[in-house]
Amino acid sequence: MLPRFKELYKTKIVPELKKELGFTNVMEVPRLVKIILSMGVKDAVAESKAVENAAKELTLISGQKVLTTQARKSIASFKLRKGLPIGCKVTLRKDRMYDFLERLIMIALPRIRDLRGFSEKSFDGKGNFSLGIKEHIIFPEINYDKIEKIRGLNVTIVTSTTDMKCAKALLAKFNLPFN
Repeated sequence: MLPRFKELYKTKIVPELKKELGFTNVMEVPRLVKIILSMGVKDAVAESKAVENAAKELTLISGQKVLTTQARKSIASFKLRKGLPIGCKVTLRKDRMYDFLERLIMIALPRIRDLRGFSEKSFDGKGNFSLGIKEHIIFPEINYDKIEKIRGLNVTIVTSTTDMKCAKALLAKFNLPFN
């Protein structure tokens, strides 16, 4: 069975964007390529279990195994050594990507207090949209009683277009709030 947002994209969003943006071919319509979730753990230098705990929580949020990231170079002032685990990330594609986007837009974002919408400055100029979430506990998969620390989360949505206007139109059709 197709995820709800994937079905919505194929049946409703593609024809609307094709008409709205003036495309003649269906393949010109922008689409989602992948969603990247990443979490930096600043406590990793002092506490070795911090990255493991963050990876477990990110696995719960994404539903997919997480990759642990290591420091590329040593920085003495931060007490950071090369090869030390300092964060985690995961890349979602296809059905998992659409499932995560649905949970993000329909469940998680409404839980954020005082959300006025996202700025257009969050686009990178190449059609990719990044947003930062200050508290990862807005996702229903996270049990508030079992977490040790509230962490931030970066979400990057990569689209197939290089035009910011087309990318914004695509994400607006998915009801991502813009101000």
